[in-house]
Amino acid sequence: MTRKPEPEEKDPARQRRVRRSAGGITLRDVAKLAGVAPITASRALNTPDAVSPEVLRKVRDAVAQTGYVPNMLAGGLASSRSRLVAAVVPTVSGPVFLETVQSLTESLAEHGYQLMLGQSGYADSREDALLEAIIGRRPDGVVLTGIMRSPEGRRRLVSSGIPVVETWDLTPTPIDMLVGFSHEAIGKAVAAFLKQRGRRRVASIHGNDERAVRRHRAFDEAAVELGIGGKRKSAPPAVAVPAPTTLGSGRAALRELLDRSPEIDAVFCSSDLLALGVLTEAQASGVRVPDDLAVIGFGDLGFARDLHPALTTVRIDGTAIGRLAARLIIERVAGRTPDQPVQDIGFSIVERASA
Repeated sequence: MTRKPEPEEKDPARQRRVRRSAGGITLRDVAKLAGVAPITASRALNTPDAVSPEVLRKVRDAVAQTGYVPNMLAGGLASSRSRLVAAVVPTVSGPVFLETVQSLTESLAEHGYQLMLGQSGYADSREDALLEAIIGRRPDGVVLTGIMRSPEGRRRLVSSGIPVVETWDLTPTPIDMLVGFSHEAIGKAVAAFLKQRGRRRVASIHGNDERAVRRHRAFDEAAVELGIGGKRKSAPPAVAVPAPTTLGSGRAALRELLDRSPEIDAVFCSSDLLALGVLTEAQASGVRVPDDLAVIGFGDLGFARDLHPALTTVRIDGTAIGRLAARLIIERVAGRTPDQPVQDIGFSIVERASA
């Protein structure tokens, strides 16, 4: 008995092949699915009052099914290339991403491309709206910070046919290409590091963004397994603060931790700014670092080595992320298939005086 093939929309591999060869969903595809002429579909999208409610419903349903985004530049360019790559970061005020943005900008400029930078915030809904605006301008590539979690956002990116690189995270199922690292591996490695340094009652202060939460959970699990968590093998004490994190939230979080759990002897912070706040509050409170309290940050920002005591932190090679992301985009635009579309750049714990 001959087995019927799965419908095309349920085959991710087939979707990727179609996307790379056909250049994305077009208005003609939407019109065909809606059962109307392309010019009617165009009217429905641009002047909805000019078509009947039934036609408008059919076209909008087809747009929702395909993830089609109108090309705002259609007919306005002689070339199909925009020479523009869009990058999306959660915040432009957070210095941890600046190294990647700078490297991405320079690497793209060497090949004649310009970078368009968008700030999504930490709410998924804002990221979806920003992506719709970006896709409508048809850049030659899109670089995302983190893994796209919204099904609608993923569908639109796949349907657009635009090369996509997800960064600063790791997943076995990227949209297209990826350059990043495992947040779970970082959490486990930091717990092991503190165990090796003789710490027995660890705690954490972390932002409430999704990536920081995953690092925190992995840290908690490893601490419990290693016997350096809370009392009676419970999870270590923790304080969550709003993202983006600040020095002030680090100070307030340490005060809360010490009030609740004065026995703690180490704190893992989800950012160097939080760690700076912890160091400041520790000094103001008479807590000796590292004698009484070891402190570890994340990001290895420029000030980390110049603090007193110098900050132990997790180093991410943001320059390499930007350079590799640019290379993947450029190869795909040139019609070449990258040898390694998914790259784990890893991380390192930079040991300094604070731990």
